[in-house]
Amino acid sequence: MPPISAPVTTLDLVLRLGAATVVGAAVGLNRELAGKPAGLRTHALVSLGAAALIVIGLGLGGDSGTPSRIMQGVIAGVGFIGGGVILHDRRSVHGLPTAASIWVVASAGLATGSGQWATALLVVMLALVVLIAGHVLDRALDRGGRRKPRQERDPD
Repeated sequence: MPPISAPVTTLDLVLRLGAATVVGAAVGLNRELAGKPAGLRTHALVSLGAAALIVIGLGLGGDSGTPSRIMQGVIAGVGFIGGGVILHDRRSVHGLPTAASIWVVASAGLATGSGQWATALLVVMLALVVLIAGHVLDRALDRGGRRKPRQERDPD
């Protein structure tokens, strides 16, 4: 794999963008199966977009601060998308885990786009562990009577 600052080959570009799409889709599939408003397509596209932006920035060259500025822009922009999946009513807030998962897949996209494969894989694996194990733990705590009633907390 070429260094992060080197221009990417066509094959490397396909691998980086393809991997970003796959890692985003993996987390999105979890949200899709849970019936959440932002699912497979949204997560895959956020991750792909983040990867594309960092690849473009790396290809432009520039000073060493360019990737950092791109990452800051992605983080802020993705926060706006995540805010769109959060719903609030009088008794509860819904969608926080999905909003957080969108932010996480953007970071995985930035990692794949910059060629940091191990980081991207670890981020997605840990995100899936948190989403799956967290859901199981939430259900167990609900059955044990140790939690607030369901309508008073985030159902994710």
